[in-house]
Amino acid sequence: MKFTNIEIRACQHHPDSPHKLKDGSPVSFEFLAMKFETDIGLTIDTFGFAGRSALAMGEVSAQMVRPFFIGRDPAYRERNAFDFRRLNRAWNFAPGYVYAPYDIASWLAQAEAAEMPLYKFLGAMHDAVPIYGSSMTLETPDAYAAEAVALRDRAWAAYKLHPPADWEITVAAHRAVREAVGPDFRLMSDPVGNFNFQRNLAFGKILEELDYYWLEEPMFDEFHGSLKALADALSIPIIGGETAENHPGGVANMIADRAVDIVRGDVSWSGGITGLLKTAHLAEAHGMNCEIHTAIYHPLELVNLHCCAAIRNNEFFEVLVPEHLFDVGLAEPIDIRDGMVHLPQRPGLGIALDWDFIDNATLKVF
Repeated sequence: MKFTNIEIRACQHHPDSPHKLKDGSPVSFEFLAMKFETDIGLTIDTFGFAGRSALAMGEVSAQMVRPFFIGRDPAYRERNAFDFRRLNRAWNFAPGYVYAPYDIASWLAQAEAAEMPLYKFLGAMHDAVPIYGSSMTLETPDAYAAEAVALRDRAWAAYKLHPPADWEITVAAHRAVREAVGPDFRLMSDPVGNFNFQRNLAFGKILEELDYYWLEEPMFDEFHGSLKALADALSIPIIGGETAENHPGGVANMIADRAVDIVRGDVSWSGGITGLLKTAHLAEAHGMNCEIHTAIYHPLELVNLHCCAAIRNNEFFEVLVPEHLFDVGLAEPIDIRDGMVHLPQRPGLGIALDWDFIDNATLKVF
């Protein structure tokens, strides 16, 4: 099988929402929608992350990555990943998330040709995975508490706060959420690098008192020494690695040195399914979990889900909430019931993309 043509669409979607991104700007989605045609008549569709500019990332994808993949066999995923890494080093420097959709399409092409759901093609571990909700950055402690209670009442497995940079609101929100949901519901915190080492040490001790399940990305992933010192000083698990480039190499020392207690990866930012699986297996060899990071848009979350179900050392499936904001691009919703997300059983992803939505969101076709 060979890829014969790859259509790239730069897309933009503005949901009707009062929610804001962490920098205060309105929620706006920039993404790539891609069609991969093959010489056996099989067509593979997938999404790609595009940061804040689908037009810019579409151009990068069309100029740097698409020419490399035309004519390549998706079965040669290892060779393709290695060859592209060398090509990319030759002054291209395309972000890993621009390569990711090509790797994802390669796995999907093989799974669909084998007429198997992706997770069973990868090697199944589970048919359903516990789901937790991951907040936007909200304005008040009460808003976090109300959202957490709503998810607890829906039997979701856990709730994670993305607090603002304001220290007082952050501490008050974490206390309010614990008080609202009671002692038995699992809670996590992800400040996304808000604080320095000293503040994180104090914050971690507060989270320990409140019985939070983990502290995620307390500092930037490259702050290796400080992360290790924090992990050594606290009993709450420290989790990180999602922004490291070139998985698994980018997180290898974090894992081996226990700079984090749990490592992060996903099918988008980790360079595709290949990079994520290597990271998960490396962590497993060190007795460590690899928790899969949200890929934001549900077509990519669905790829994450298949990987969650094929990885032994992963506990949860993460989605951003309110999930209706991000439940775009699929022809039918992901199956969430009783706090579990259930894997589709049709070949490949198991759920088709919503091309009416994609057509309406398209800015440019490359």
